[in-house]
Amino acid sequence: MDSEDGIRVIVVGGGLSGLSAAHTVLERGGRVILLDKNNFLGGNSTRATSGINGAGTTSQRSSKIEDSPELFYEDTARSARDLIHPDLVRVLTYNSASAVEWLKSKFELDLSLISRLGGHSAPRTHRGKERFPGMTITYALMEKLEEVCARRPSHAKVLTKACVNRLVMDSEGRVMGAEYSTPESSKNVAYGPVILATGGYAADFTATSLLKKYRPDIYHLPTTNGAYSTGDGHKMAMAIGGNAIDLEKVQVHPTGLVNPKEKDAKVLFLAAEALRGVGGLLLTSDGRRFCDELGHRDYVTGKMWEHNKHPYRLILNSAAARDIEWHCKHYMGRGLMKHLDSGEEVAKEMGISPSVLEETFKDYNEVVRTKRCPFGKKYFSSAPWSMRDDFYLAIVTPVLHYTMGGIEINGDGEVQGVSGSIPGLYAAGELAGGVHGANRLGGSSLLGCVVFGRVAGDSASSYLLGQLYSQKPRAEGAGASSGTINVQVEPSANRVTLSWGGGTRGAPRSPEGAAGAAGAAGAASGEQPPSLEEQSKSETSKVSPEYKEYTLEEVAKHASEKDCWVVVQGQVLDVTEFMHEHPGGSKVIMLYAGKDATEEFLMLHKPDVVAKYAPKTIIGKVKDQSAPKAKL
Repeated sequence: MDSEDGIRVIVVGGGLSGLSAAHTVLERGGRVILLDKNNFLGGNSTRATSGINGAGTTSQRSSKIEDSPELFYEDTARSARDLIHPDLVRVLTYNSASAVEWLKSKFELDLSLISRLGGHSAPRTHRGKERFPGMTITYALMEKLEEVCARRPSHAKVLTKACVNRLVMDSEGRVMGAEYSTPESSKNVAYGPVILATGGYAADFTATSLLKKYRPDIYHLPTTNGAYSTGDGHKMAMAIGGNAIDLEKVQVHPTGLVNPKEKDAKVLFLAAEALRGVGGLLLTSDGRRFCDELGHRDYVTGKMWEHNKHPYRLILNSAAARDIEWHCKHYMGRGLMKHLDSGEEVAKEMGISPSVLEETFKDYNEVVRTKRCPFGKKYFSSAPWSMRDDFYLAIVTPVLHYTMGGIEINGDGEVQGVSGSIPGLYAAGELAGGVHGANRLGGSSLLGCVVFGRVAGDSASSYLLGQLYSQKPRAEGAGASSGTINVQVEPSANRVTLSWGGGTRGAPRSPEGAAGAAGAAGAASGEQPPSLEEQSKSETSKVSPEYKEYTLEEVAKHASEKDCWVVVQGQVLDVTEFMHEHPGGSKVIMLYAGKDATEEFLMLHKPDVVAKYAPKTIIGKVKDQSAPKAKL
């Protein structure tokens, strides 16, 4: 087995932190395999709606915004309360500008729009003009990695539906690989240092729930997280002696969007904090302001619980909505927000007197004029507010959102154990505890993914180089020679031996025995799986032979969860089976069952996504375009 093909950095998790780590490994000249238990990459990163923080960026300078890493550090430390980890906060904040510039230059991302979120002393949350920033950023990294996989399959490999079950260690306590299962094989082993980037546990409703163990008081709340956020990486790291810190620190976000038709839903979509950053207001059920809308998340949530005047509303006037119109249209498409033509209509929708709402607006206009807010608000936009304006209105509620606690790391992303760093094991993203202290600032989630993903990728690459270099035979007075690493299965010793020249390193055998370990060695050899691009072309060629034309009236007959068709860009898709694999869940697709979902689809996806990732769903094309489309 060729050394580079067999031993590589293993990244577990395909969200933004894992993708950032994988790209960094490749930039350092290393080779990488990324394993994700889901059908698609992206994870919760694609759900991020406000943007990514950066202090001292070129975009800020172009907008004449004064900011600095020092000021960002102070804001983050203040938000962290009494749980600040100075070394981690410094890495996060002082590397924020370079993280944003890396995204802009390497992935050609538009991050030119900047807003101020709660707890920030300067506008520093970057996003582009279209799509949710988390979706846009994560997809860019995902697509670039797919290109590398197709062009250089010996350097990069991505496996989805690959569930990592445990970490493989040697007798000296070093992490040497990861054992994982796929639909085709129950036990496989990949060898190399491991970067855990599996996200948090804010949807851990499993039998071994960390959420229930550490925060039973909020276990009942709905969550914004995908069902995959079950603390897998935490549990694997702790099983081999990794330290867990601050696991009771779970962030409850104040603005989960409530669908009036599904008030008891367990999973909610998040109302971006940027909605308040551009000037949106929060109102009690009786139409009154009750807090500084740009306060820290735990503060706003606490005020909601203190007043207990549900349902709470988030309202934007036309000036605020102009700055974030795409978000509003998207929320409307999901049935989570309404557009109303006047203050009177808003009052009617809320069930209050128009005079009460008008008084609230007048009071706020006076606050903006005098800069004297009873709740201490310091930053204002979108005024004046008038009953003659038009508005966007949504019901919001506190929701489980982010876990600040996690696996302890140092400033190099190395997982910490009782005796210090665990060799060969790194963590990044939401899994890494201590970065945000007791409360995370909005916009720092995506930032933490990029910064610590890059840190972990850099550290793991250096570690792997050192390990391989130490095993290479060296000629006297010469540099390291070339060689190969071989995997040798020793059934009698219950070990897998990695050898390079005369040197050897032993790793505990995978429990499935010699056959399984040998199979893993074969999978890591020159027998490369087809690239994602090749898979896409192959799958496209398997489109149903019954591909034909349908009218939209015929499509409308297939509008149930057991028989669901939708139209996207003139193609008819049978998504009955696929909807349960869809990263956004089946409910999103059911909104457009039997309808044309093109407008909503293109808000979030690139045009080639269906042919690339779900070609089997394409069963035909639309005969005519005259029937009504799904109303947004």
